[in-house]
Amino acid sequence: MPANKKYLTRSPWQRFAKITAGFIGGYMVTTSVHIALAFWLDHVNVIMTLRYAGFLLWGALLILAFLAKNGWKVWGIYLLLTLFFAVFIYLGKTYNPLV
Repeated sequence: MPANKKYLTRSPWQRFAKITAGFIGGYMVTTSVHIALAFWLDHVNVIMTLRYAGFLLWGALLILAFLAKNGWKVWGIYLLLTLFFAVFIYLGKTYNPLV
């Protein structure tokens, strides 16, 4: 059964933004979350968790990028989330330098 045409993205730029936000942006958020957790928790356990939970989180972020109407807003949200977790990575390096 074909998709309803009114729900499909017509703009090639929006399609490009959604695809890249889903793949690249979702991957950036996923890795930044797990690296931030690795600096604050036991890094061996977090790396083992990244193998499975990372794939699930990346897949969920990939799907969420396609559910939005504007792909550029999704890019903005993913970049802000990555920056937010980058701050936690910096604070983790500062306050837990031995990890």
